[in-house]
Amino acid sequence: MNKLFVQLLEKRHLGEDFLHPKYEDKTNPFTLPDMEKAVTRLASAIKNREKILIYGDYDVDGVTASTLMEHALKLAGVSPDHLEIMLPDRFIDGYGMSPRLIKRAKDAKISLVITVDCGSRNHSIVEELNLAHIDTIITDHHECEDTLPSAIAVINPKRHDYTGPETLKNLAGVGVAFKLAEALVKSGHIKDGQEKWLLDLVLLGTICDQMLLTSENRILTYYGVKVLEKTRRKGLIELMKNAHVTKITSESIGFQIGPRLNAAGRLETAELSLNLLRTNSSTEAASLAAKLESLNKTRRDEQRSATDEIISRGAKPDPVIIETGHWHEGIIGIVAGRLVEKYHKPAFVLTEVEDGIYKGSARSFGDFNLASALEFAKSSILGGGGHAAAAGVQVAGKDLYAFREKINEYYNSLGLKNQEKYLKCAADLETANLKDISLELLDDLKLLEPYGAGNETPIFQITGARIFEVRRMGDKGQHLRLDLKGKDGQIIKCIAFSAPEHWFNLYEDENYDFIITPVENEFRGVRSAEARLLDVIPS
Repeated sequence: MNKLFVQLLEKRHLGEDFLHPKYEDKTNPFTLPDMEKAVTRLASAIKNREKILIYGDYDVDGVTASTLMEHALKLAGVSPDHLEIMLPDRFIDGYGMSPRLIKRAKDAKISLVITVDCGSRNHSIVEELNLAHIDTIITDHHECEDTLPSAIAVINPKRHDYTGPETLKNLAGVGVAFKLAEALVKSGHIKDGQEKWLLDLVLLGTICDQMLLTSENRILTYYGVKVLEKTRRKGLIELMKNAHVTKITSESIGFQIGPRLNAAGRLETAELSLNLLRTNSSTEAASLAAKLESLNKTRRDEQRSATDEIISRGAKPDPVIIETGHWHEGIIGIVAGRLVEKYHKPAFVLTEVEDGIYKGSARSFGDFNLASALEFAKSSILGGGGHAAAAGVQVAGKDLYAFREKINEYYNSLGLKNQEKYLKCAADLETANLKDISLELLDDLKLLEPYGAGNETPIFQITGARIFEVRRMGDKGQHLRLDLKGKDGQIIKCIAFSAPEHWFNLYEDENYDFIITPVENEFRGVRSAEARLLDVIPS
């Protein structure tokens, strides 16, 4: 093994059980509350040929979980004619179980609803389903209230009465759905081993929902990579072909596959991505993959246009950025994230969705909790909520000024200092020798894939390297290429996409420290070790 890789394993306290986890080390699914109740109710539904409706969500986690649940129920013997899937519409329903579900279930003579990636806080909808003699099984991973909906089963490791392993609290919605599939295997309803073919979906949903990739999720995503590499899903095969994905990594999932699957729910309907994952037709798969490719391009263009418009407005003096305009509501969360990256401040981006009503998305970092900020500003909003780092809000146009004042008043009241430290890249290890950044290191690092929260992409600090050449790249000259020469005389090429302008003025023949992550380049069959430049520090 490369010596830097050995040092990295020692620093992160990683051993053989992480590098090569065992599939059989997964937690028993019956550890989760209500799992036995869910299996018993499903067994009855299968025996009595009841009609089942799966209700999901419009993001990658929700779409993959919906597909997984349908696949699992078919493996358990449910006829395709007795299965339906319903996804909420981002623009009509918002997140969670929609009132439209009740009419859909009644009209289709559904007797059992199974939720994935939602439902834990939808008490009134579950109660209305009960009144219509329609049972509900909830599978979810979001925070629960003190009381649970009156469903047959609420399978959620975030339940306040959950006493099992902490590791299950990090499951994505698709991960919880997979545990139900596992329970169906253990209870004899699905043939042992067939559930492994669902792990490509678990991988996608878990990474795209940015869950911790340790313990249980490490096992699921490790084997998920192996399944996705040989996936039988025609839609995924076509989508990866269009996205030019040749290797399954966290980067190809997070930046190529995930955004295309998400684009449908952001701009039109998540049904497109759902149908892509479900189809057995090569023709339909090609058509849907092409549609998602087009939608993703539109999403990128609209996102770039909105971001450029906001930047062109000039200075952002407030501690929290709050911008309003007329943009597609499906992209405002991404735009808020881009503003955080550029200005190193929390950001709200709001778009007018109807006359006088603004809908917004927010992104934060460090010690500024968006959920707490919205609670403080509740007198100036129509509704909102979320998590510390991401949230949504609705504001009446007449209250926008008051909302801006309240949010910034709350920020100032916290007396926060040095928040930018949370956005800086911290190197795992330092080296002065560029020969250490080698193909051997890259091959060893593949053992840690997939990367994500809790298993971050390794970062290295190259100390005292000299700039050999500075070059602009890209259609607008926005990307930077640096050729670096290490103290050992070795040269390596570094690329920085959308680099800060002052990096283009770095002096050649000057020594700096460079924060990088190693990447592999392959050209005409020849592999080479290069680097992605993350930061530059005066030496």
